[in-house]
Amino acid sequence: MPWWLEPVPEPCERSQKLAQQRQQQLTKPAGSLGRLEDLAIQFAAWQGRELPGLEQIAIRVFAGDHGVVAEGVSAYPQAVTVEMIRNFARGGAAIAVLAREQGSDFAVVNLGTVAEVGDYPAVVDLQLAASTANFCREAAMDDATLEAAMAVGAAQVAEGSQLFIGGEMGIGNTTVAAALTSALLDVSPEQSVGRGTGVDDAGLVRKRTVVERALGLHLPHCTTPLETLRRLGGLEIAALTGAYIAAAQRGIPSVVDGYICGAAALVACRLNSAVRDWLLFSHRSAEPGHRHLLAALEAEPLLDFGMRLGEGSGAALCLPLLRAACTLHCDMATFAEAAVSGPGQEG
Repeated sequence: MPWWLEPVPEPCERSQKLAQQRQQQLTKPAGSLGRLEDLAIQFAAWQGRELPGLEQIAIRVFAGDHGVVAEGVSAYPQAVTVEMIRNFARGGAAIAVLAREQGSDFAVVNLGTVAEVGDYPAVVDLQLAASTANFCREAAMDDATLEAAMAVGAAQVAEGSQLFIGGEMGIGNTTVAAALTSALLDVSPEQSVGRGTGVDDAGLVRKRTVVERALGLHLPHCTTPLETLRRLGGLEIAALTGAYIAAAQRGIPSVVDGYICGAAALVACRLNSAVRDWLLFSHRSAEPGHRHLLAALEAEPLLDFGMRLGEGSGAALCLPLLRAACTLHCDMATFAEAAVSGPGQEG
């Protein structure tokens, strides 16, 4: 059996019930903290304890280049992938700032870029391939490369982490996410393709045409989620897919970022449906295809800030909210502890 098909544990029902009971006893009207209460209960179930905490956070940005960039789908040159990897490593990118602010364990994993990255302590430079192939002409990856990329993602999920956040970097990867979305959800390129890095109207038409060409070539062969990922995916998206599955198998929840991460999450859930119980969705991307992914995954994201940066930035932005949910749940007094009359009690 391939490792990604191995079983995923269920969240702890007993801890969930204990956390629900505690929420009813805290000094507040029931339900008055809204989704913060639900999040605390969810983390209690994930961690198997009534009083959950969020101290050990792992953030990994997976990077890779895409052969489809040759079709002119991005407003930025392909060199930006490596330039941004260096920016991540130096701490200058949004996700690096947020990871530092939150005290998270942060690293960048380069799966394959056309240009060399150089030696940076914060970069795991693996270079499985210089790039994926141009999926308008052939499959993006061969079987061995796909499985290697998924295994890289799985290896980056550290035992002992309480939460995993995956990010991505790869010029051209909104086109890839759109192709995966269209193939897996049977939606048109008009519905799945957005402006990504900010292409103009002509660029948007070109992206849609590219996705149409890719679907015409590969869709007849996309008979399984894995084959769809191999033909239309990217190195970093394959790594994210592997990471989400491995995290769930190890009982570690993941916060899913935006469109590209959402596409990887969909593939992960199609490969192993129990993974869905371990995913939390951070924000609603401004990319139009993201709403189709969220609907398919029955996900209600925490934020809707009109973001479309990627990198894991939307997921990291949720960390203060998630920590607040757990802290309120653990540190608020109960009615009995505070000598406060509860509902229906005499003062």
